[in-house]
Amino acid sequence: MLKDWTRSFYQPNGGDPFLFYVVYGSVDLAAPLSPDTYRSNGLPDGLEAMRYTADEHADVVSGFREGYLWEQLLRDEPAFASQIASAGECVVLRGAPSDSQSLNYLRDTVGLLIHFLDHGGVCIYDPQMFQWWKPEDWRKRIFEPAGPVPRHHVVILTSDEDTDQRTWFHTRGMRKFGRPDLSLHEVAPSSHAAVIDLFNRFIEHQAFGAVVPEGQSIRIASLPHGMTCHHAGSLEDPDFNNVHLEIRWPAEA
Repeated sequence: MLKDWTRSFYQPNGGDPFLFYVVYGSVDLAAPLSPDTYRSNGLPDGLEAMRYTADEHADVVSGFREGYLWEQLLRDEPAFASQIASAGECVVLRGAPSDSQSLNYLRDTVGLLIHFLDHGGVCIYDPQMFQWWKPEDWRKRIFEPAGPVPRHHVVILTSDEDTDQRTWFHTRGMRKFGRPDLSLHEVAPSSHAAVIDLFNRFIEHQAFGAVVPEGQSIRIASLPHGMTCHHAGSLEDPDFNNVHLEIRWPAEA
């Protein structure tokens, strides 16, 4: 019996989770999966795993190996990128889990992906958080904790604002939990650490099932009183591929 990954703050109608991973390599999809070894009951209901080969689906196999993220990987880790580039096929695992009252769908997916890596996979690409995972990194950061570790599934990004020395903080990856991503503009250098702490709290709280109501006020000693949360965006928003919470400074700030 596998340990449940519970959502202690679960509230209904918060949104539907969506998972999307690409495993490059000649994965043996017929290899039997041991639930005890991989802490997984296999593919969760609502998800599908499809194999694509360069011979029959060249556009799919090559499609993830282009653009800014791929170019950055080629520059920063050429040996790893070369290994991915030489792979002639991939498995795309994606879909909306049918049951999200617990995070068992994530537990089963994490273990299934390790199983794929142990049976021919050379990397995992996570487009929702812009991450190319080496097998050893996925094992250490995602599988070995033996728990949901929401912060490891979500990335906090920063972008320069037009205003001098101001930064836009935003996340990607919360759609895995069926919850909005986070956005806060015009962050001064003195508030960077406090905003990261705020974001991490929101990531954990939402991942474990909480729903943030429209206009929710924020009370944290290291940030100004009167900040509020507002629902914005759509699933088609390219900045998030998800809806998001726009956190606003108080008017006097």
